[in-house]
Amino acid sequence: MSKQPVTDRNGITEEQFLKTYDAGVYERPSVTVDMLIFTVMEREQNNYRKLSEKSLQLLLIQRGEHPYLGQWALPGGFVGVHESLDEAARRELFTETNIDNIYMEQLYTWGEVQRDPRMRVISCSYMALVDRTALNVQAGDDAADAAWFEVSHEILEASRRELEQGYEQDQFIKITLQSDKVTLSGVVKVTESVQGHVSKIQREIVQSEGFAFDHLMMVQYAIERLRGKVEYTDIIFNLMPPLFTLSELQRVYEIILGKELLAAAFRRKIADRVMETEDFTRDAGHRPSKLYRYNMNRASNQ
Repeated sequence: MSKQPVTDRNGITEEQFLKTYDAGVYERPSVTVDMLIFTVMEREQNNYRKLSEKSLQLLLIQRGEHPYLGQWALPGGFVGVHESLDEAARRELFTETNIDNIYMEQLYTWGEVQRDPRMRVISCSYMALVDRTALNVQAGDDAADAAWFEVSHEILEASRRELEQGYEQDQFIKITLQSDKVTLSGVVKVTESVQGHVSKIQREIVQSEGFAFDHLMMVQYAIERLRGKVEYTDIIFNLMPPLFTLSELQRVYEIILGKELLAAAFRRKIADRVMETEDFTRDAGHRPSKLYRYNMNRASNQ
């Protein structure tokens, strides 16, 4: 027994509807993707320390075209009509920075009406953590330059107001990005409102120097999310080489979280995330340390 085609209230089937559908009825915004590629890198030191100093760094490109010519932005670009968001993210990352074959995850969708001076543009941001030693970064496409920037995240001011059924609190967060030649900075105001069971968070750029578009706000949000994710996921191991010491791993946690950790408590916390190897460090002038690797069995069981 054949099925009768489903019709709407006008007696039209879906096939008939699609043949006559006018896609121009609604004005369509453009869609872009922007990538936040984080790494942990050695910081140049003029003194002698047991552990090399490291810093959290973010990859930016210098725009070679209008708008925001000469200013710094996240790698990204427009999504083609016949490609997915993930495909566009991988394509744009490779054409602008020469980076390929890394894992990225969607972070947030940005849709403020005036966020792009050209037209209505909605952007989907992606985040990735990478071991920078395995990358060969080169500027390409419409990027004038590509560089790693050391990330600084500082709460300048915080206040809280009690409401009848909740509260509202503000934080003014300063973001500073420093490369060998350029310093970028800005302030983002983050307002959290809680009324009963309903909570809302709004972000606003208060000051921005050298950042293109609303990318300063994307950076602030990504740092906030990154700090949360390292607490309950294994994403941080994307920053590590295949073999590492527990002290090196702890230092990377501290850099991202922005605070010092007690060694004993840290080692208990990550005990099932790492596997001991038979290898040791061979640094001249230092006592050999046991090397560990990421516990892949844990990843498959999550």
